[in-house]
Amino acid sequence: MRCCRPYNLIIAVLVAGTALLSSCEKKEIVVKDLQIKGMPSLSARDVETMYSDSGKVTLLVRSPLIQQYTEVEEPYTLFPEGLTVLFYEKKSEPQASITAQYARYTEKDEVWELRDSVVAVNTEGDILETELLYWSEPRQRIWSDRFVRFTHNDQIIMGTGFESDTRFSNWFIKNVTGTIYIEDEQKVAPVD
Repeated sequence: MRCCRPYNLIIAVLVAGTALLSSCEKKEIVVKDLQIKGMPSLSARDVETMYSDSGKVTLLVRSPLIQQYTEVEEPYTLFPEGLTVLFYEKKSEPQASITAQYARYTEKDEVWELRDSVVAVNTEGDILETELLYWSEPRQRIWSDRFVRFTHNDQIIMGTGFESDTRFSNWFIKNVTGTIYIEDEQKVAPVD
């Protein structure tokens, strides 16, 4: 009989453990959201995204860092370290460009907000420089309510507020503060 005691003890422990475990209430835990508030859903470094139409490149976006926030009420994409956008018009070389030190794209409105050292160059070589520029894809419009410097043909026009189509073919500076004619400036400049 003595050899059976450890066996009885093991059986008693197993029966007690089973009874204890079976008496515990099973609760189903539902994990609703694993997304940490304030963190991007997707983050990528050194990204180059190419858009094409009928096999021809139309747009190239380069950025050192892209962060997408898709699990928020109004999804958006951040380019916190800046971006460069190159526009191609049926040619192998870029025809226009936009650069900025910071950008945000709001998916719902399809609007880009470009900040800090924004420089936009169109197909004719006109240059727009500002600290804040909005670009609406569906409306094909760009605008700013900040100081702008617009170099067009033989003049530099400065002012506050700017509106234009995306090609700068129909542009308007709201409050012009100065115009400099480049040819006149070159004639006056001293020769070394």
